[in-house]
Amino acid sequence: MTKPADQPASKSIASAADLEIKDAQLIFTAVWDDLIEKCGRDHLRFPREFIWLGGAPGAGKGTNTPFIAETRSITAPPVVISDLLTSPQAVAIKNAGKMVGDREVIGLLFEELLDPKYHDGVIVDGFPRTKVQVECLKMFYHAIIELHNEYRSTSLAHQFRKPMFRIALLFVSEEVSVLRQLKRGREIQEHNRQVRESGIGKLREERVTDVDPELCRNRYRTFKETTFDALQSLQKVFHFHFIDAEAELAEVQQNILREFTYQSSLELSQETFELIRNIPVAGQLAKHARQELVERLEIYQEEHLPLFQKVVKVIEHKMIPIIRTHAISGHAQINSEDELFDDPLALRIMIDVFSERGFHASVDIHRMDVPLRVNPETWEIICRSKRVYRIEVRYQPSEIRRGH
Repeated sequence: MTKPADQPASKSIASAADLEIKDAQLIFTAVWDDLIEKCGRDHLRFPREFIWLGGAPGAGKGTNTPFIAETRSITAPPVVISDLLTSPQAVAIKNAGKMVGDREVIGLLFEELLDPKYHDGVIVDGFPRTKVQVECLKMFYHAIIELHNEYRSTSLAHQFRKPMFRIALLFVSEEVSVLRQLKRGREIQEHNRQVRESGIGKLREERVTDVDPELCRNRYRTFKETTFDALQSLQKVFHFHFIDAEAELAEVQQNILREFTYQSSLELSQETFELIRNIPVAGQLAKHARQELVERLEIYQEEHLPLFQKVVKVIEHKMIPIIRTHAISGHAQINSEDELFDDPLALRIMIDVFSERGFHASVDIHRMDVPLRVNPETWEIICRSKRVYRIEVRYQPSEIRRGH
């Protein structure tokens, strides 16, 4: 049985969560109303794709942001929340004796996102970081969806496209984070020492938190307790990309590529996706291609052995000698009039045999009329139709090593 004393605590937890949501609603409504009043509803034209990027200290956000942008074909510079807080607008807020709190951060961010340079996509570094910001992000998404639905049948539809939100989290352990922060601190100190001695270059900011191990740990713990939890809470709402950033840069970037592989069901409207969904994705075809190839070859051997043997014999004795002479270029073209290939199955067997041995083969069938005789009464030329199979074979060219 629950003790009466426990009830107030649970109620206070629930009421705290309710207050956060209500606070977020008030903040979002105020910011959204300000935008409408300042810009007009017709001009609330936000990016098509948003990547909300978070990461532990030392996770490599600055290093990997350009790579993520390239992967998603985003050409606009990232929006870095910490930079917004030093913008003229934020400084003016501070000079007026006000705090740059959630309302001000969200207001600065939303206004920045209206810049046309972000039209096709944007990476936002450092948002959301609090539960209030998380709730505002959800409301922001629904507000853009509402704009999309409102304008979709108008001449402005292309300006109010359906948004795509992605949450990307670059994650490293506390140990790795601390080591990287301290390494960065040493590198900045060495850089600044050389600048002071030579007088060449610009001094970089030396953070106290990059030279004190305990402060580094505190930064990581703050990240885990705020940003990490905030982003994790969005897993069930938006497309979530958890990226292991502990390895070497090349491996981390491979992780990023895997996470951001094209997924049409995420990016297309439901109506468009339904039209093309039955056409397979290339990667799915390639996934099982080897197993299917092996299965076909075994069927040829079990059910079509005489034809299989004839095709292999033609490849071995007539085609491979030609292919060998083109080994340097890795590209051979073979013309064949062999009636064996009049059977479509023989062509399929030939292509599969080449594929199994590491070649890529394609066939183009040309039909030619060959004169046989002339009708002496009508002078009509009687012809027969001849098939010429133009077989193109590509493969890895030979490496020529030159002595030095």
